[in-house]
Amino acid sequence: MAHTHNVTEFIFLGLSPSQEVQKVCFVIFLLLYTAVVLGNGLIVITVMTSSSLGSPMYFFLSCLSFVEICYSSTTAPKLISDLLAEKKAISLWGCLTQLFFIHFFGGIETFLLTVMAYDRYVAICKPLNYTTIMNRRVCAVLVGLAWVGGSVHSLAQILLIVHLPFCGPNVINHYFCDVLPLLKLACSDTFLIGLLIVANGGTLSVISFVVLLASYVVILLHLRTRSSEGRRKALSTCGAHITVVTLFFGPCIFIYLRPSTTLSVDKLVAVFYTVITPLLNPVIYSLRNTEVKKAVKRLWIRTVKLDGK
Repeated sequence: MAHTHNVTEFIFLGLSPSQEVQKVCFVIFLLLYTAVVLGNGLIVITVMTSSSLGSPMYFFLSCLSFVEICYSSTTAPKLISDLLAEKKAISLWGCLTQLFFIHFFGGIETFLLTVMAYDRYVAICKPLNYTTIMNRRVCAVLVGLAWVGGSVHSLAQILLIVHLPFCGPNVINHYFCDVLPLLKLACSDTFLIGLLIVANGGTLSVISFVVLLASYVVILLHLRTRSSEGRRKALSTCGAHITVVTLFFGPCIFIYLRPSTTLSVDKLVAVFYTVITPLLNPVIYSLRNTEVKKAVKRLWIRTVKLDGK
């Protein structure tokens, strides 16, 4: 491990070398991150305080929103502060810590989306047994397994990187620490490690995405036997889920399925799945779900009444 400490810090190039562009980006990303925290936080609070949102679907939605806040918080605060800094530096161990939590929360989100697809499958295809199958204990276990899965995925990624020798240079053409930019800086052959990263990250994303799409195809085929009103409600819910799944897995597959190549567009794609997607999730779910909109309205009315007393 001694030679890995030849580099003790890394320097980010950030999103743009232009100071004017960085100032504009600072305002934009500060607003976006604030919206991510407030939007997802509102969903968490609404689900926790609303008796009408007691079904497993909303429990999983609140868990997803909490993870989205954590996921975005692994990169956005550092990005925002660096946009005003002359030297965008991070220590070696700070870099590895950021890498761990990015993949930890990203892995949890991957498994949570799979759990949410299973929940919709049971609700639509086995409605009479739904409350028995998706009881509170099962829901808690599924969420716990998602966190375990995220831990295993993240530990695998960090173990692949932590023993690599970094002798210099130490400039990362990105705005956060991730496996592919770090592979480019390693002073050793990283071909095998790159393949293992594909197996752990890229393949996991592809398999999860295919399984999720297949489950929704089964659901849609099952809906042919439902009434028009039943189909409309189920399609609205599934449509929101499919949109979120596509927005999350599309960029992840693009990034992590090619271990030996980094492109200039990678930073823009990373902005999409670390900031934009967490921002869009509460918008997609709330705008397409009448119950969530009603619960948010009731929460707002209660808050206003309390402030007026």
